[in-house]
Amino acid sequence: MKKDDMLEITIEDISSDGSGVGKADGFALFVKDTIPGDQVKVKIMKMKKRYGYARLMEILVPSPDRIQAPCPVARQCGGCQIQQMYYERQLTFKENKVCNNLRRLGGLDLSAMEVEPICGMEEPFHYRNKAQFPIGRDKNGKIIAGFYAGRTHSIIANTDCLLGAEENEAILNEVISWMEVCKVEPYDEKTGKGLVRHVLIRKGFTTKELMVCLVINGRKIPQVEKLVDRLQKIEGMTAIMANVNTEQTNVILGKEIQPIWGQDYIEDYIGNVKYRISPLSFYQVNPVQTEKLYGKALEYADLTGKETVWDLYCGIGTISLFLAQKAKQVYGVEIVPPAIADAKDNARRNGIQNAEFYVGKAEEILPHKYETENVKADVIVVDPPRKGCDEALLETIVKMQPERVVYVSCDSATLARDLKYLTANGYKAERLATVDMFPMTVHVESAVKLVRENQRIETRVK
Repeated sequence: MKKDDMLEITIEDISSDGSGVGKADGFALFVKDTIPGDQVKVKIMKMKKRYGYARLMEILVPSPDRIQAPCPVARQCGGCQIQQMYYERQLTFKENKVCNNLRRLGGLDLSAMEVEPICGMEEPFHYRNKAQFPIGRDKNGKIIAGFYAGRTHSIIANTDCLLGAEENEAILNEVISWMEVCKVEPYDEKTGKGLVRHVLIRKGFTTKELMVCLVINGRKIPQVEKLVDRLQKIEGMTAIMANVNTEQTNVILGKEIQPIWGQDYIEDYIGNVKYRISPLSFYQVNPVQTEKLYGKALEYADLTGKETVWDLYCGIGTISLFLAQKAKQVYGVEIVPPAIADAKDNARRNGIQNAEFYVGKAEEILPHKYETENVKADVIVVDPPRKGCDEALLETIVKMQPERVVYVSCDSATLARDLKYLTANGYKAERLATVDMFPMTVHVESAVKLVRENQRIETRVK
């Protein structure tokens, strides 16, 4: 096989980036916009030693799981990799993906665990409480907002993303109309000129509060009062701000926030815990499923009110504050200073006094605290980024011998790798929960409860 060859293949699986996977003469071919069961004609675009990339030319026989994607620009946009698959089949795919990784990469015997059914959504659209829309011009010179096409910075015009809050379209239409009337230029990446780069929109799903933040290539917005007049009429509008980013960079947000109208934050709840959210705050984008996932983490922690808990990679303290309601003391660790500032503020606002937070790398803070202060933990909760936990951190967890470890993961491959280490060093994986935080995409979250083996033996003896 070589570049430009035309082949007919059957798609058998989906890769981690959402491409369909089929085989020809033993070679795996990755084909975007396909799902398992599709019989397709493809054109080879690039060949490696053991695999290649191909472009979908024609769907010869559609998969029985295939539907018409509800979004008209789903294929061009690429943000929803599997919108063309029945939602129930999406859930099955994600459940199998997690379980297969734990078996194959982690060596776990799932028959010896309690594997809970995947937790999906009743309404798998309009679930995102945050969206960042690049602003530009189309080939006809019209100002547009939308999303970048996959692996490019070409904007696909779309003000009504089916994953975002329903208010997004009205907000974007008002911003674009204001730009046209007031002759405000969108930013041009090629020339570095123009003012409006992105529009960031956040919504409190419980409070119904709305935030609009214009990311600007400058320090002043002309005729800003006319923009405010338009936006403040939208129900729920609470905060209008600007974010200054004058760098020629792919990073969306700069560090400086300029309040324009209303508050400089919105508030929202996960469960009964209130969080203050600024433009730069990290906050889970699907609050409905976040409550279910964190509720499962709290259940797996099995707290009685006597425990000391360490929450590693704690972000703004979302899990920490959940845990603090039922623990004796919680310590959170996060590398991002503004996130820790938010965590402390959120603890104060909720009257939670048994949560303390540290800025730094989890793989440095916890080993240092253990070696120099001999800190203890009854329960350790980890919620690392996609790369998983550093081995130095896992080693310290094993040395500290907490009774339980709760591992929350956004990547089941690195979860499996880390569970393999923990289960080889005195822990047993007892329960697994999978939660669909990101419908229409290939991403999925999971939580695993591990218990110390000798503790299980002691419990059985009693």
